[in-house]
Amino acid sequence: MSLATIHSRARLGIDAPAVQVEVHLANGMPSLTLVGLPETAVRESKDRVRSALLNAQLEFPGSKRITISLAPADLPKDGGRFDLAIALGLLAASGQIPAQALVDCECIGELALSGELRPIQGVLPVALACRDAGRKLILPAANAAEAALVSGIELIAAEHLLPLCAHLRGEQSLPDLLPTAPSQPARHADLADVQGQEQAKRALIIAAAGGHNLLLFGPPGTGKTLLASRLPGILPPLQEHEALEVAAIQSVCDRTPLSAWPTRPFRSPHHGASAAALVGGGSQPRPGEISQAHHGVLFLDELPEFDRKVLEMLREPLESGAIHIARAREQLRFPARFQLVAAMNPCPCTGNMQTLGARGNITYHGQFANHRKGGDGNARNDQLPADAGIR
Repeated sequence: MSLATIHSRARLGIDAPAVQVEVHLANGMPSLTLVGLPETAVRESKDRVRSALLNAQLEFPGSKRITISLAPADLPKDGGRFDLAIALGLLAASGQIPAQALVDCECIGELALSGELRPIQGVLPVALACRDAGRKLILPAANAAEAALVSGIELIAAEHLLPLCAHLRGEQSLPDLLPTAPSQPARHADLADVQGQEQAKRALIIAAAGGHNLLLFGPPGTGKTLLASRLPGILPPLQEHEALEVAAIQSVCDRTPLSAWPTRPFRSPHHGASAAALVGGGSQPRPGEISQAHHGVLFLDELPEFDRKVLEMLREPLESGAIHIARAREQLRFPARFQLVAAMNPCPCTGNMQTLGARGNITYHGQFANHRKGGDGNARNDQLPADAGIR
């Protein structure tokens, strides 16, 4: 009878709660039982792990009664991120690798049937939590560049299970596969290439200096989108902790943060975006556009075309810098401290929004009234106040 405990991490929004993978080998009828609220992808890991061990010329203890527990039991577990921890737990429990070598380590990664280590989503939150816990992190080599953004953590990156086991036994060292972060940070374009528009550029500079939200109003083709896209380039550089927060959100959303490290994000959702796309959500909640714009700029072009209910959901993040999403089994908090820039065209019939005259389009004017006053979108023109347009 033998027992091994391996440290790993689950995924919960943009957090990485700790999970203990306990592997128990006992005499009796050969079987493999996986407990601890695993979802389908996790339950399938026992077949992947068996094939990976055999193809890596390692022994699978198939003659034993195997019990694998993922604790805490009330925390949902999804994906193949526990494959590596389960495999190393089986090897440690059967004496093929020393259990002492894994005491101060955390393991994360998916296994191919050949024994290769495949990358996972959201490795940066795992690296941050692992550093705070004071442990080393064993992970696939393909995730090493992302995890290396976290300073003060020791990484053990491998491409295959066999050399990783040899390293843990002290038989050989793994090659240095850890790339460094870009020496020259990526930069956003700034106002230097914008010709004219002095008043608009001054408004942009004031908004950047004071952290103000901004509304750009003008006819099509006057450069509203161009000006809005230049705002991140004149904002102050991100501090290290801010850059890591931004990169962690991008990591969970499966976007490689190295390509834009460490710049402020600029997000421009389509005006037909749903509430879940804008603020986040889903059956497995993921950050929405407002969280992906954290410490950056959220640009809403064609503001009157957005659904009013969607815009109403911006109240909480604009006030508190975060959005709370409640689901049946969990409540999540996504950071969303962004600078809002919106753009809109003049009324198509009058060419301005100072006066809504009798020639005005009732539907379009109603959109202005709805977004500013919360009024009836079907109101008659003579019932709309002179300043019903958004300013």
